[in-house]
Amino acid sequence: MSTGRTNIPEEVIEAVLQQHDIVDTVGRHVHLTKQGKYMKGLCPFHSEKTPSFTVTPERQIFHCYGCGKGGNAIKFKMEIEGLSFPEAVRIMAEEAHIPYEDGARRFGDTPQSREMEQLLQAHEWSSKLYHFLLKNTEHGKPAMDYLKSRGFSDKAIDTFQIGFAPARWDTLVQFLEKRSFDLESMEKGGLLSPKQDGSGFVDRFRDRVIFPLHNRNGKVIAFAGRILGEGGPKYLNSPESKLFSKSRTLYNLHQAKTEIRKSRQIVLFEGYGDVISAWESGVHNGVATMGTALTEGHASMMRGLADEIIVCYDGDQAGQAAALKSIPILENVGFVIKVALLSEGMDPDEFIQKYGGERFKHQVLDGAVSSVKFRLIYLKKNHILLEEGGKVAYIKDAMGVIAPLPSPTEREIYLKELSADLQVSFDSLKQECNEFRMAMQKKEPLGDNNDKRWNNGRHKKGQTSMPALLPAYHVAERRLLSFMLQDEEVSRYVWERLGDEFNIEDHAAIAAYLYAYYAQGKPPDASRFISSLQDERLEQTLISIAMMDTPGEWTSLELDDCIREIRKVPLQNQIKSKKEEMVSAERAGDFLLAAQIASEIIALERQ
Repeated sequence: MSTGRTNIPEEVIEAVLQQHDIVDTVGRHVHLTKQGKYMKGLCPFHSEKTPSFTVTPERQIFHCYGCGKGGNAIKFKMEIEGLSFPEAVRIMAEEAHIPYEDGARRFGDTPQSREMEQLLQAHEWSSKLYHFLLKNTEHGKPAMDYLKSRGFSDKAIDTFQIGFAPARWDTLVQFLEKRSFDLESMEKGGLLSPKQDGSGFVDRFRDRVIFPLHNRNGKVIAFAGRILGEGGPKYLNSPESKLFSKSRTLYNLHQAKTEIRKSRQIVLFEGYGDVISAWESGVHNGVATMGTALTEGHASMMRGLADEIIVCYDGDQAGQAAALKSIPILENVGFVIKVALLSEGMDPDEFIQKYGGERFKHQVLDGAVSSVKFRLIYLKKNHILLEEGGKVAYIKDAMGVIAPLPSPTEREIYLKELSADLQVSFDSLKQECNEFRMAMQKKEPLGDNNDKRWNNGRHKKGQTSMPALLPAYHVAERRLLSFMLQDEEVSRYVWERLGDEFNIEDHAAIAAYLYAYYAQGKPPDASRFISSLQDERLEQTLISIAMMDTPGEWTSLELDDCIREIRKVPLQNQIKSKKEEMVSAERAGDFLLAAQIASEIIALERQ
């Protein structure tokens, strides 16, 4: 997992895990059904139709057999909300009213965390300064006039902390210097820029309307500045920094997440102005990407909060092309997708200013179409349908969208619409669709989910797939570790007879961690033990072992069998090596040495 966990007191981590039951934590995002001693549901981290996401209440862990993600309640929180380990623990501690102070020392109190705190504080104060300059100075008047002309109310300006950076070179430099901030750190954090001659620093943002950018917890982590006069670039964002990553940040998520969780729906915009105008119209589940294309990181983060998304991009060609590109990214994480259609090439902000918020909600958002319908509308614009050739070409392109749909009912609905739209017989379209599907199936490799890497090969057509058989010693090591995870006495028994002599390096490392864990007087607890590991790969190996259906009861005979199987391996390797030595001796004509080696092999085989 992320670094920084070692600075969090163990008692805080343990208290968080005790207070956050895995079923409750996961159940906020996944519909779980009981199957024996497990709970199962559809994985929130990838798209699937057959549940492979499994929660084990008894061991307080989750594991997805489709994509491989797994861990305890803290790990789930990290994955679903895109948090670091300290952030997840802090939020979960606050939710459960667990104090996360260690005496006078706060967890994560390291030079790195202190630098982060300084940057966060500097961004918060800079945001307040810019907001003050916009609202209370002559410098800010042209910016305020511009915002008013765009239809921004005083309430919106306050809600979104919009500000203004004057044209001067050192407004923020002086402000931060007076408050004893390290200017070099402020430059690394994106607030300042170095002078060209290297003699100091200047303000990064000058003569711009400032939009603060927040993380999901509401802390200011960056800024976007829109230029007021001529020149470029029109928009300037803070650079990527320790605080700010474009591909993991969404504008307004900190304010929208309450409504998003409630409605399980997100409205995705392209620009800050769109989000703000929509918010004033009562659309409080809107977010936007940070002047960058939608990424898988954005999609995963949003999928953890909602099931449905309305893509509401600009109505011009560029906006619609961007909406088209976003569809497969959103489909891959399992969203139900709708796309809003804006007339006259308007952007959402312009539509709201011209027609009002109510019409925007009812006409644009309520009238959003399915992703399939949007693809068909988009394709249609590329063909001249008055010509026969254009009509035939459009039908061919449309089949590429309709034919792959898994539902026969859904295919029929779109084919009927196509038939009515083009005045072509439904039967001929249906026949063409069936031919297209047959051609697709011939081209497909055996895996049934070829566009979804996570599920490839799990269900083969025309054959049964058998899992690869592990060597006997590998199975024995996993079984032994599974018993050790459940019972301290087993761990002590194995330590005395085997120690760290596991053949697989990761298994030896897990055993060493387990011995140390029990030596501290801690009880058997898979979830708690996972949090003590410092390695992502070991965690995944351990989760796989913890999910094994090993009986709670054990016998020394069974443990001895496993230990014997494990101990065989080095002897077998020695025998193999000795046999190679014997063959070499025989080839060299040294029969005395060969006979000596043969007796050593016999002794090893007896062992």
